[in-house]
Amino acid sequence: MPKIVRVGVTFPPNLLKEFDDISGKLGYKSRSKAVQDAVEMFVAEKKDLQGDRGAWAGVLMFLYEHDVGGLENELTQLQHSYIHIVRSTLHVHLTEEECLEVIVVTGSGEGIRELSNRLSSKRGVKILKTALIPTQESTIL
Repeated sequence: MPKIVRVGVTFPPNLLKEFDDISGKLGYKSRSKAVQDAVEMFVAEKKDLQGDRGAWAGVLMFLYEHDVGGLENELTQLQHSYIHIVRSTLHVHLTEEECLEVIVVTGSGEGIRELSNRLSSKRGVKILKTALIPTQESTIL
């Protein structure tokens, strides 16, 4: 087990109360573990994928207008051209006009960022969110 370092952190009282309430509801037995998990998520979210050659896993989630001519075919073709990154896709019909698509991805940060940028730039894609976590190279299939 790696050595543990003790640090002191100051919080506004209302933020600390909210943090304690939420971490308690999530089943955390110690504030330290909840803070460690929060810091890990912050670090993973803020890492610069552009320069990172590490392995990542996560989802690309986007909302699009399904009646934009040719868009669904373009989205499918684009995913096929990134077959080395795309692991699975979920398609949800939200309204008569909008669909939600979730693409599970694994691979290099550079490749995932490229796919994300290409998807979000398509006419008819309204918004795209990316949620990634760093992973070990050996977990990438």
